[in-house]
Amino acid sequence: MSLEDRLEEARLWIEEGFPVKSVTKAVEVPRSVYYYHQYVPIEEKPVKRGRPTPGYSVNKSGVKIPDEQIEEFLMEAVEGEEGIYGYRKLTEYLRDTHDLIISPKKVYRLCDGLDILLPKRTASQVYPRRMAKQHVITRPNQLWQVDIKYGTIGDSGRFFFLASAIDVFDRCIVGYYRGAKCQAVDITKMIQEALMRRLVLVPRETEKFSIIVRSDNGPQFVSRTFGEFCSFQKIYHERIPPKSPNLNAYIESFHSIIERECYQRYTFDCFDEAYYRIDEYMEFYNERRYHGSLNYLTPMKFHQLYKNTGYPEDMAVCL
Repeated sequence: MSLEDRLEEARLWIEEGFPVKSVTKAVEVPRSVYYYHQYVPIEEKPVKRGRPTPGYSVNKSGVKIPDEQIEEFLMEAVEGEEGIYGYRKLTEYLRDTHDLIISPKKVYRLCDGLDILLPKRTASQVYPRRMAKQHVITRPNQLWQVDIKYGTIGDSGRFFFLASAIDVFDRCIVGYYRGAKCQAVDITKMIQEALMRRLVLVPRETEKFSIIVRSDNGPQFVSRTFGEFCSFQKIYHERIPPKSPNLNAYIESFHSIIERECYQRYTFDCFDEAYYRIDEYMEFYNERRYHGSLNYLTPMKFHQLYKNTGYPEDMAVCL
């Protein structure tokens, strides 16, 4: 029975006076999904007061790109050779490099929100800006890679965001956040919970760090909030150079996998459905999905197998 049929059956029973909780449980439809479909406006149109900010731009192929992704494009640009550009030249950069159909006015607004309009961009950074360097990783909880991915809710033009952290040694997704917005505070909370679950302790020695966290130059990762969090937790935060996603290959690869094996398999009718599928997939990925580079063990089985005996030397990761 399709979702539409189950929703219709639920509606008929509820109209007869049966409680919503019992009916939705019987037809196996989450209450949040039922309520969402009941209250989607069909005939009633809200009074428009001015032109609303759409929250996205489209590219030349007609694909909607959320403002959060455009902000990441801008942050990557100003960290690189395009850092000398004002907002008008950054507009041309977005049009040329990312095929966006976007106005200088909108680029100005986004730059202003990011505090990267040219006169402000010369301000010194409070927290150290560390470039990603090569490491040899021989066990879990030495280096995590973090990144953000977005998805869409049907054809509604609404977006949801997924921030994930992967351990590059055992390939476990140690933490993730999903929501309609993704800000620095959401990511710091996610990493904080991951540190606690993985028993990563803050060292007492001043010169030591608890873990290396590698990210790109997205606005969440260059923010004061994220810098303060890393300083307090003694996290060695390093950022990859602009236009070098290969240096964040493990998390980039995972986001390609979840795109192929989750996002493309389902059409999400609402946020709750998207979050349910993400939660379901994360459990599958960590607990049951075989990984070729781990000798066809799942990430959690690999982690547990060698946890007490020590990890094989030939499994070391250089990146």
